[in-house]
Amino acid sequence: MIIREKTNPIISASDVNPSRDDFEVFGVFNAGAVAVGKRTFLLLRVAEKVKVEDPDKTAIAKFDPETQKIEKVFFDKNDPDVDCSDSRTVRTKTQGNFITSMAHLRGAWSDDGVNFIVEKEPLLVAGTALEMYGIEDPRITFIDGKYIITYSVVSDDGIGTVMAFSRDLKSAERKGLIFLQNNKNVAIFPEKVNGLYWAFHRPFNKVRTKESIWIAASQDLIHWGQFKKIVSPGPEDWDILKIGPGAPPIKTEKGWLEIYHGVDKDERYSLGAVLLDADDPSKVISKSKKPFLVAEEPYETDGLVKNIVFSCGAIKRDNGTIDVYYGASDDTMCLASIEEKELLEYAK
Repeated sequence: MIIREKTNPIISASDVNPSRDDFEVFGVFNAGAVAVGKRTFLLLRVAEKVKVEDPDKTAIAKFDPETQKIEKVFFDKNDPDVDCSDSRTVRTKTQGNFITSMAHLRGAWSDDGVNFIVEKEPLLVAGTALEMYGIEDPRITFIDGKYIITYSVVSDDGIGTVMAFSRDLKSAERKGLIFLQNNKNVAIFPEKVNGLYWAFHRPFNKVRTKESIWIAASQDLIHWGQFKKIVSPGPEDWDILKIGPGAPPIKTEKGWLEIYHGVDKDERYSLGAVLLDADDPSKVISKSKKPFLVAEEPYETDGLVKNIVFSCGAIKRDNGTIDVYYGASDDTMCLASIEEKELLEYAK
């Protein structure tokens, strides 16, 4: 059975200082996770917004490629061109729509996997035109002596995924866009299979197909091919609308075990599992008929965006337990644990 950490949420907005004095943190969630020796490292998605003193004004933050800085842009709520009815967006008739939040990535360390100390400074902030409106939902894989970080980027050109390398989790070097827009939820496998690197990803469009899990292979982590759709939504009700990769896959005696998110017709996010062949990760062995984690607790059902559990990181411990770190309601970071053998059962 899945066991939620009794102290959930384990990290909230109040635990994170803003990246600058004129910003405020309102959410921390969807963290990548990796074991570093006996310690646990989370790379948090920290959502901030501009502090606005004037009640008739609202503002967004965006990276300006010309100034190479994150700038503030203000809007008059009384302007008939401006719609601020949804606090998450600013909609205009003439300038387009804007996200009111901007996210960066912040590290947090723990000796017991539960109690974390959040770094005072971000590891990565928006710094390119592709990251104009922020960087989100990181995954971390340790391979070839370095940490591979993938994260979603938001710009006027859509949503994509950038890859970065880190040796010490104190600094990171960007390697650029990993797949063409629009694509996200990229999770790198923790070891090579048949001499190749492998990655899950989730391209999306609104034409005919539902959002599904794809796989790709590479010889160098930079150039990718062998694209193949491997898991599609449904036919179960709980994941019938769309699905996407979660944490980097976990190697088991039965094959590669991947935690993924599924969305039902009411747009509720839950977590399930899929099992893939150990020697051919493009081959699906079995897939969840029901989720192992569903939004039930108040912090999962009543946060910023209701009814969401979403994981970007999970760690297999020496005792056979898998610690699933997940964002609750796009608001806080939480932890739930499950035995590996039980999670394999859910994947059947």
